[in-house]
Amino acid sequence: MPTFEEHCEDAREVLGRDFAEVHRWLDAFHGQQPYGTRHRRVRHHEYGIAEVIELFGEEAGLAARLHIVSDLKKDGWKTEENHFPKNEEDFVKMGLW
Repeated sequence: MPTFEEHCEDAREVLGRDFAEVHRWLDAFHGQQPYGTRHRRVRHHEYGIAEVIELFGEEAGLAARLHIVSDLKKDGWKTEENHFPKNEEDFVKMGLW
C-alpha cells in the first residue's frame, strides 16, 4: 500500500501540490472499527471522488483519483481500462481489498 508520503509526492509530481488533506480524508477510516485495514471500501470509488470535489474542489478530485488508482493497482487491479468502483457496494462486489 502506498504511504501517505508517496500519495503526496505522486500528486505533487502530477498536479503541482501534495493535496495532503485529500489523502488524509480518503484514508480517514484506516484502522478504525469495523474496517481496520479494509478502509478503502468507504471512499475509494467514484462516489468518494464526488465527495472530495464537493469538499475540496475540482482539482482535488484529480488528486483523489490518482490516490485511488495507485491503491487499486497495489491491490491487483490491472489497468485503468478495468471497471472503476462506483461506490462502496460496487467496491465490495469487485472483490477488492
